[in-house]
Amino acid sequence: MTALATRVLRDPFFSTFGIMDELLNRMLGNGSGQRTWMPAVDVRELDEHYLVTVDLPGVDPDSVSIEVEGDVLTISGERPHVEDGQAYRLERPSGPFVRSLALPKGCDVDNVVADYRNGVVEIRIPKPAEQRPKKIALTTGEKKAITEKIAA
Repeated sequence: MTALATRVLRDPFFSTFGIMDELLNRMLGNGSGQRTWMPAVDVRELDEHYLVTVDLPGVDPDSVSIEVEGDVLTISGERPHVEDGQAYRLERPSGPFVRSLALPKGCDVDNVVADYRNGVVEIRIPKPAEQRPKKIALTTGEKKAITEKIAA
């Protein structure tokens, strides 16, 4: 049986991109020189609530903070940087992250519920009562006729 191996080439052209990436991160990052990243977020509107789904694989749920201030939902936390062994390729981001989303006016922020499962955070934000669809009971012709007889 033969083993598969990855050959890593040290190319000065690609190391230049690393330097440029670090400079951009310092200019656009959090100002401390520490790298930041943004987890993928989906936002869906359902009948009763808005559903925010955040991909956070490898992030300890105890390091995740979810806050609502005014009409802004903020999710923050940190994925630890792994220092073990010689790194040949690092594609998974690490370090602190912050995502902020504007909420529609009138959301019931006192009843927001968040759940962390399998590296995914699901946040349910109840809609205001006036924005929820009103359910209308559908009656058949028989019930209508019976209701009319009772009323008569």
